[in-house]
Amino acid sequence: MSEFKDAIEKYAKYVVQQAKSNLSKGKNNASKKLYNSIDYKVKQNRGSSGRFESGYNAEFFMEDYGLYQDQGVHGAKSSYVENSKSPFKYTTKQPPTKAFDKWIKTKGIKGRDRKTGKFISDKSLKFLIARSIKNKGIRASMFFTKPFEVGIKRFGDDILVSYGNDVLKELVKKWVQ
Repeated sequence: MSEFKDAIEKYAKYVVQQAKSNLSKGKNNASKKLYNSIDYKVKQNRGSSGRFESGYNAEFFMEDYGLYQDQGVHGAKSSYVENSKSPFKYTTKQPPTKAFDKWIKTKGIKGRDRKTGKFISDKSLKFLIARSIKNKGIRASMFFTKPFEVGIKRFGDDILVSYGNDVLKELVKKWVQ
């Protein structure tokens, strides 16, 4: 295996491990579905014709909604400061209430009427949560972005040096022949 591929592997492994650790600490991990979906694959680069070329890149994978949890979503009426760079925004539609079925049960949440103190139905509770999210948005957690950026700072020099070493090895092979 090339030094460069090793360096990319270490970087990708670090990013995934730190992202999962961040999710474990936060409150966005009720079902563990997002946590279990985070993974990476290191692939050799290919040209437009499909032939292998020099170099490798890391591809990261996670559930689609992980992007919204990471970068946040602007609300229709207000937004969190952390969401300033987010490209996502609620306008007219709100999240589907079905998305909160498992979450409400896992968290053990029961809604109450403010005036009477009586419990409200789960259906009403899910609607109120969805409406609140539409209006306020989803706060950016940066559970993936932070380790991605820190990893570049931490492993960037190793990646650069290892790429140079691989190129040097290839040049030496060609000169020796």
